[in-house]
Amino acid sequence: MKEVNFYKIKDLKPKEVINGSTIKTVANEHTMFTYFEFGPNPMMPKHKHPHEQISLVLQGSVKMTVGEQAKTLKVMEGVVIPPNIEHGAIALESDTKVLDVWYPLRKDYL
Repeated sequence: MKEVNFYKIKDLKPKEVINGSTIKTVANEHTMFTYFEFGPNPMMPKHKHPHEQISLVLQGSVKMTVGEQAKTLKVMEGVVIPPNIEHGAIALESDTKVLDVWYPLRKDYL
């Protein structure tokens, strides 16, 4: 993209990713973030991917397990996850929302 694009999260089209949880994606040529809303089954199973990931809890709280470490993250707390490290999350409150930043772009989320 080589133009300015103003947006509102509420106007972005959600994409279901797992268990009723959705993402809304904003991307440019080399950077992107996803606005992740946990669904009724508040679990993101353990997985890994080749992307760098930085997560920030915007609402609610989540128990993150990254490698062998587990920590409860509350509003305005986050984690930096290097590529290819197994991780998973469980939302501890309804309506939990997380902002994830990715590099390189996650084409499966576009």
